[in-house]
Amino acid sequence: MSESVIVRRVSFGDAADCAALLKLMDVYASDPMGGGAPLPVEVKERLCPDLSSNPGAISFIAWYDEPAPSEAIGLINCFLGYSTFKARPLLNIHDIVVLPEYRRQGIGQALLAAAEAEARERGCCKLTLEILSGNTRAMASYERFGFEPYTLDPKAGRASFMHKWLSREV
Repeated sequence: MSESVIVRRVSFGDAADCAALLKLMDVYASDPMGGGAPLPVEVKERLCPDLSSNPGAISFIAWYDEPAPSEAIGLINCFLGYSTFKARPLLNIHDIVVLPEYRRQGIGQALLAAAEAEARERGCCKLTLEILSGNTRAMASYERFGFEPYTLDPKAGRASFMHKWLSREV
């Protein structure tokens, strides 16, 4: 990663941080791995205020600082959770995005490192994330960082991520 790249925690009340977060989330949402459509206006209007009011929300942005002005090039959004098996907090990585022109330069690894440092500071027992099975490039990046499929007993198989929509409204 270039020395011109810095990763810092997002202040959800800061207009510049929020504008950068929304820009990066829109890039992610528009990507086929993020659903292939930009964020709805209603989501953009609520996202930073909602994250600001959620005490478990933690985000970091990677900024490319040269030449000035700074450019937001990567984002990781995380949420505190809890491991009932360890009786300790955990940190779930919910979103991670790096602008296409900055991929394969260590930005994702730097964002993961920021999340890990935060998790360790908070006494978390683990980091978690979910990934689409077809996202092989991201899977390789996560594995390089030390992630592995979740199993309790190999005979029982790997854990799968599932969901049930309660509302499709924005």
